[in-house]
Amino acid sequence: QVHVVESGGGSVQAGGSLRLSCAAFGYAYIDYYMGWFRQAPGKEREGVAGFERDGSTTYADSVKGRFTILRDNAKNTLYLQMNSLKPEDTAMYYCAANPHVWVGLSAAEYKYWGQGTQVTVSS
Repeated sequence: QVHVVESGGGSVQAGGSLRLSCAAFGYAYIDYYMGWFRQAPGKEREGVAGFERDGSTTYADSVKGRFTILRDNAKNTLYLQMNSLKPEDTAMYYCAANPHVWVGLSAAEYKYWGQGTQVTVSS
């Protein structure tokens, strides 16, 4: 059984920072591709940050320069450091994992999802 659990969400004023964590259980973590996604009310789920095939990071244009994705294989944990937050970053944030196959930031291709953690940014 594979489990993915997010934490670290909350409410913050514009310009503030939050750090999301994603703990993974039940599989050989290093064999999975991981990514961060978000979904705002009334909008489709979108990819926020992930990794390319070569291990380099990739980001949605809307968060480049503000968000950083980090992966700690020793702790089976994925992080998303979010700085300079804006009200438009308000959404439910999800961590996802896909075994063995790189799928970029295509949400439909990820097999395992966490329950999400809410991020609310006020102006």
